[in-house]
Amino acid sequence: MATQKPLTIGELEAGFSAYCMALRRLVGEERGLEKIERTLCWHNLQRLHDSLPQRYRSPTELYQRYERTRRAGGDKPE
Repeated sequence: MATQKPLTIGELEAGFSAYCMALRRLVGEERGLEKIERTLCWHNLQRLHDSLPQRYRSPTELYQRYERTRRAGGDKPE
């Protein structure tokens, strides 16, 4: 496996909406939290939150929000 340089904060910020969409989709598919925590989108969201906590919510908080929405029937995967 080739070694890649970690993404810069700017690159992570550029991908923020895509990471949120991926997390929302995983929650919508009813994947378990333990499995979701091992994903690249979770890792990238966590790095953003760790670097800029005033600007980006923790992935745990996003997960809880998406889970509440899913349980309320407001977010169905396509």
